[in-house]
Amino acid sequence: MGGGVVFDPYNPQVTPLLVVISGPSGVGKDSVVQRIKDRGTQFHFVVTATSRPPRPGERHGIDYFFVSPDDFTQMIREDELLEHAIVYGQYKGIPKQQVREALASGNDVIMRLDVQGAATVKRLIPEAILIFLSAASEEELVERLRRRRTESDGQLQRRIETAREEMQCLVDFDYVVINGQCKLDSAADRVVSIIEAEHCKTRQRQVDLA
Repeated sequence: MGGGVVFDPYNPQVTPLLVVISGPSGVGKDSVVQRIKDRGTQFHFVVTATSRPPRPGERHGIDYFFVSPDDFTQMIREDELLEHAIVYGQYKGIPKQQVREALASGNDVIMRLDVQGAATVKRLIPEAILIFLSAASEEELVERLRRRRTESDGQLQRRIETAREEMQCLVDFDYVVINGQCKLDSAADRVVSIIEAEHCKTRQRQVDLA
């Protein structure tokens, strides 16, 4: 039998889960998380810090914490980040204190991370639940990236090549959810179902954030 806290049906104590939603660029991580939020699901969404400038419509403190490269390197020096990486030439990272406070509140915690960041969190926190989002096909994923029109041709090609590499990491995740074209509700349903199923396990995951 595995470790964790044994579930007592006569005195249920729901332990908060740490859920990582990941996958290649363009797969719809933000959209799936937003759809879950729109339904009023009780969870804390961890806001990632990044050194890149905001895209149109993105809000500081809600979509990301937008900080300067100098401020980000200071956060690294002061050990304020659970994990961090340079992604497409820009810093991204998870503020450690935010995660601690969220877990202490008793709510499930959801992180939206790139594949590299998800691997780091799994290494640091083995009880984290990793969900890999995938498009229905490579052609569909490439078309989504093209429609964003936020990068040069060279940058776009780099993202496509990286996405192909990231797809090879799928086997390292606990679950995979297909976020097909016009299937956003279905993808959100599956993510919520995974979280509900985890809460029904006889041995509950217990996150230990050192």
